Amino acid sequence: MRREIVTWSVVAAILLGAFGITVAVLNTTVYSASGFVSSYMDAIMRKDAAGALEIMGGLPEDNEFSDTLLRREAMTDVTDVSVVSDTEVEGIHRVTVQYKIGDTEGRTSFEVESTGVSFGIFPMWEFTSGPLSRLYVTVVGDARFSVNGQDLATAAPDEPTGYLAFVPGNFELSHETTFLEAAPETVALREAGASVPTAVITQPNEHMIQVVQEDVNEGLDACTDQQILQPTGCPFGQAIVDRIVSPPTWSISQYPEVSIRISTRTGEWIVPPTAGAAHLTVDVKSLFDGDVSTFDEDVPFEVSYAVSLLPGDDLLITARYE
Repeated sequence: MRREIVTWSVVAAILLGAFGITVAVLNTTVYSASGFVSSYMDAIMRKDAAGALEIMGGLPEDNEFSDTLLRREAMTDVTDVSVVSDTEVEGIHRVTVQYKIGDTEGRTSFEVESTGVSFGIFPMWEFTSGPLSRLYVTVVGDARFSVNGQDLATAAPDEPTGYLAFVPGNFELSHETTFLEAAPETVALREAGASVPTAVITQPNEHMIQVVQEDVNEGLDACTDQQILQPTGCPFGQAIVDRIVSPPTWSISQYPEVSIRISTRTGEWIVPPTAGAAHLTVDVKSLFDGDVSTFDEDVPFEVSYAVSLLPGDDLLITARYE
C-alpha cells in the first residue's frame, strides 16, 4: 500500500509539473500579449473579417463610421507575419509585427493590455484603441468609387465619408463609370488608430467628351437651318445694314473643340468658353447706290455649356450662350 501511494504521488507530481510547464508555455506564447496580436494577424492573413472583429471585441455601439471595408471582399493579401518585439510600459504591451503585402514589407505596432485571467490561469487581453484606421474618402465630381474592386459610394459628392478599415491593409481606390474615370491610387494603412484622408479625383473620359462634342455639333448644325441673319437660340449672327436680297445661308466652318472641366457646383461640369466659326453667304443690295454684292465670310462666335450628370448615367447639356 505504501509503495502504491508513493507511486501515485510521483505520478501526480509529474502530472502537476507537466501541467505547470504547459501553462507556463501557453502563457508566454498563445495567451501572451504577442500571442493575442498574432491571433488577430492570423485572422487578417485568412481574410477572416468576422474572426478579426471578434478578437478585437467588435465595434463600439456609438460607432459613426461606415463598416463597409470591414468585409472579406475589401481585405488585401497579408503574408509572412512574425512578431518583432513585445515591450511593456506600465502594464501596456506594445507588440510590433512585420509582414508582407505583395512584395512590400511593412511593420505595425499594436498596444494591448490585460483584462484579467481565464480559468484563473490564462491571461486575457484587449486592444487599447482597436486595430483599425479611419479612412476618409472624398470623391470629387461624383459620389461613386471602387475600393479593392468593390463598388461603393460616399454620402455625397465632394464631401468626405469616414470608413473603418483593418490594419494593416492596402486599399486601391479608383473610379470608372459611363462618363467619368479616375486613376487608381493605393492607400497603405499601417498605423492602428490613424485617420487618413484621401480623394478620388474624377475626370471626364473620352466617351463623355465625344458625347458632348456630338451634341454641340448637332446643335450648331440645327442653327444653320435658320435662314435669317440672327438665328434664334444660337451663338452666332451677323448684322447687315444693307438690304438682303437672298435667303442667308449658314454653315459651320469651325466647330468648337470641346474640353470639359469640373464646375464649382456639385455634380456639374462645364465646357469653358470656346471659339468657333460659322460661315454666312447672302446677297445684299446697297442702300446707297443699289449695287448688289455677296457677303461671303466667316463669322466668329464663342460657346460655353453646363454638363450635368443625371441618374441612370445620362447627361444634361445646357448651352450658356443664350
